[in-house]
Amino acid sequence: MTTLEQVLFPEIAPLRTGRLQVSELHSIYWETAGNPAGIPALFLHGGPGAGISPKSRRFFDPERYHVVLFDQRGAGQSTPLGETRENTTDLLIEDIERLRRMLGVEQWLVFGGSWGSTLSLAYAQAHPERCLGLVLRGIWLVSDEEIEWWLNGVRYFFPREWEAFAGHVPEAERGDLLAAYSRRLESNDPAVYGPAARAWSRYEGSCLHLLPNPETADAFTEDTIALGIGRLEAHYFRHKAFLKPNQLLEGVARIRHLPGFIVHGRYDVICPVRYAHALADAWPGVELRIEPDAGHSSYEPGIAAALVDATNRFARSGRFG
Repeated sequence: MTTLEQVLFPEIAPLRTGRLQVSELHSIYWETAGNPAGIPALFLHGGPGAGISPKSRRFFDPERYHVVLFDQRGAGQSTPLGETRENTTDLLIEDIERLRRMLGVEQWLVFGGSWGSTLSLAYAQAHPERCLGLVLRGIWLVSDEEIEWWLNGVRYFFPREWEAFAGHVPEAERGDLLAAYSRRLESNDPAVYGPAARAWSRYEGSCLHLLPNPETADAFTEDTIALGIGRLEAHYFRHKAFLKPNQLLEGVARIRHLPGFIVHGRYDVICPVRYAHALADAWPGVELRIEPDAGHSSYEPGIAAALVDATNRFARSGRFG
C-alpha cells in the first residue's frame, strides 16, 4: 500500500520568509521554496482559515518549481488570527496580486484545494493573464446547496460527529446552525468563542478522510487552527464567500484557454463530487480525475499522488494532457 511519505517530495525548508502589511489591520505571512529559477507556482490553502503547513511545499518538485505560499488574512501565522474584519474574497485576491508584484512574478501555476480551489478560480477569473494553469482539488463552488450540505447533510455519513457539532448549541438554536455558531464565534469573550471554534473545527477535521483519522481531528482543535477555521469559515459561509450566485461556473469562459487539472475524492463528504463534475462540464479540455478510494483531504495518498502527478506533468510540458 502506497503511503503519503512515498508520494510527496522530501521535506524542504523555505528559501525566504516574510510578512506583508496588506492593510492597517492585516499582516500576512509568506514564504518561498524550491528553485528560484524554476516555474513559479502559487499555493492557496483551504478553510478558509486553515493556513499552510510544511507539507504544503511537498507537492512540487523543488528542482523544477519556485513555490510561493502564504497564510491568508486571519489564518496561520498571519495576524490578527481569526480576524473577520476587512476579510473578503476580493481583498484576498488583492493580497495575491500584492505578493506577486512584490516577488517579481509575471505568471504562475495556481494550486488550491477545497476553499483554495474556490479562491484559485476567483483569482484566475479576475486575473487570467497572470495564470499559467490551475491545479485544483476538492471543488467548492459556494452554492446554497453546498453550504447546507456541510452544515446538515454530512450527518448521513458522520452522524456522531454531526451530533457533537450540533450539540454544542442549545436545541432551540439548531434549526439554524450557521447563525447559532456565528453569534458565538463573533463574541469577544474567549470563553464563548473558543469552545465554539474548537467544536466547529473538530467537526470538519473529523470528516476529512475516507478512513477515520483521530490525529487530524485532534489537530483541528488546537487553538491556532480552530480559531482561524471556525471564525473564517462561518464568516465566509454567511456571506456566500462574497461571490455572486453561480459566479465561478459562469466565469469559466475567462479561463477556459488555460490548462486545468481537477482531482476529487469519490467519497468526499465535505465537498461532494457532483460539483467537480459541474466545473468540468463547464470547462472543456480540463482533466478531471476522480480518486476512487479517497475522501476530502489532500494528504490521502491517492489524492496526493494525483496532485504530484499533475505538477510533474505541467513541469515537463506546460500541460496536463
